[in-house]
Amino acid sequence: MAEDDENALLQPPSEEEYPTIERQLSSYNPLQTFHLAKGDQKHYQQQYGDMYFLRLAELKPAVEEIAAEAWSDIVIAGESVRRVDRVLDVRQGELCWVAGTVYMDMPLKPNILDDISKDHWISAPPPREKYVSPTGQDQTMLEDESGRLRLIGTPLQISMLVTGCIIAVMGTENANGDFEVMDMKVPDLPRQPQRWERDDGSAILANGGGKSERKEQKERKAGGKVAIVSGLGINGEEGDTLTLDLLMEYLLGEACGQSTQHEVGKISRLIIAGNSISEGMPLDSRDELTDKKSSKKYGYDSSAYNPAPTVRLDEFLASLLPSIPITLLPGGSDPANISLPQQPIHPAMFPHSRAYTPMPGSQGPGWFDSVTNPWEGDVDGWRLMGNGGQPIDDVFKYVEGDERLEMMENLLRWRCGAPTAPDTLWCYPFQDKDQFVIGECPHVYFVGSQPAFETAIIDGPVGQSVRLIAVPKFKETGEVVLLDMDTLEVETVKFEVFNET
Repeated sequence: MAEDDENALLQPPSEEEYPTIERQLSSYNPLQTFHLAKGDQKHYQQQYGDMYFLRLAELKPAVEEIAAEAWSDIVIAGESVRRVDRVLDVRQGELCWVAGTVYMDMPLKPNILDDISKDHWISAPPPREKYVSPTGQDQTMLEDESGRLRLIGTPLQISMLVTGCIIAVMGTENANGDFEVMDMKVPDLPRQPQRWERDDGSAILANGGGKSERKEQKERKAGGKVAIVSGLGINGEEGDTLTLDLLMEYLLGEACGQSTQHEVGKISRLIIAGNSISEGMPLDSRDELTDKKSSKKYGYDSSAYNPAPTVRLDEFLASLLPSIPITLLPGGSDPANISLPQQPIHPAMFPHSRAYTPMPGSQGPGWFDSVTNPWEGDVDGWRLMGNGGQPIDDVFKYVEGDERLEMMENLLRWRCGAPTAPDTLWCYPFQDKDQFVIGECPHVYFVGSQPAFETAIIDGPVGQSVRLIAVPKFKETGEVVLLDMDTLEVETVKFEVFNET
């Protein structure tokens, strides 16, 4: 609660008329980038390896353009740098550069081929926090459709690399057959749309210097604020949601004085970035499943399914929806498909809140928009892109340290929202186009369920500017992030319950 309102609720009744506070409206225009086909059109018969070739084909021209501009005039020891089309065309002792897909050969990384070759009755080992080998056995490979090349050199030690990112390397092959890297380039940030570009439907004519011309914009009202929260972690137990109730009362303007109510009225939308429900129950063993089949009951079995978390989440959403529109992303613990891109949580899970979803066949989003994870869309003209945290959590296992903002920045500069998919991150096997490739640079990139709140601004080569936001787990920190839609400045509001011992 704001400091100037700390005594606002502890005062005698007043005869003064309180002004009516209206919530500020926002412009909301989501994209359907990560929606999968329905019914029989969605299948899993295709090979996952095709995704890497699709990603390489789409991003190779961008990284080669940057590499050619940087290395075209370089001469070392009287030898000019030569471009090589394929990895297997690299010749020993020749100074050259080549583009391809990174593959991290890490002994501690899970390998499905090793798993199926072992006795399937042996229980799986617990998931590792890191794949990085403490004995230095990890190797960095560069591969394309022709073959694979092992990379060594100082640039690899100071740069963050994971399986699936597209890079170009310049150097020479040594006598051992390893490619000694002297310099490295990544695709970097793609083109960034102007604010209100999609809403106005105006064309952008960009020249080589990065400047642009556009039609005259419509006059628009000042933007409000967007609240972003993640990791609600509702488990349905009694007393579990006291902090969640404080958040609800704050967003409704019921737990603060007039000055704070005016500020709360500027919050035009709530974005819930995954993991609204706590982790599900572990899978039963084979013997337990056999026992349950022998005693089959009608309806659901209360010992195997607990509806309380979903019911409590539905009540939370239904209490907010008459006052504020909500965008709901699923997370790893939510009732949605586990593989990326996770599809929207079905409205049938929310009997009280689904009245605010759009009618079947209607165009445009509803007041309650259950979306995919990852997700992107335009809010007040700004391009927002975010996910529930799985891509960053998986990249964390490949690298040393815990610099979440650096990982987020690298994902954008690699132009891939989930580079480690499908190697160590479950995903849909795309056949025609890798939907994780970032086509347009967002203005705001948020990632949910992170250890702590962090934010930064990064810049691109032709004037791009991106606000990075690591959204903490509300269950653990009690923090909600407020994004100002005029300045893209960020602040947090913390809710805390003091327990007397």
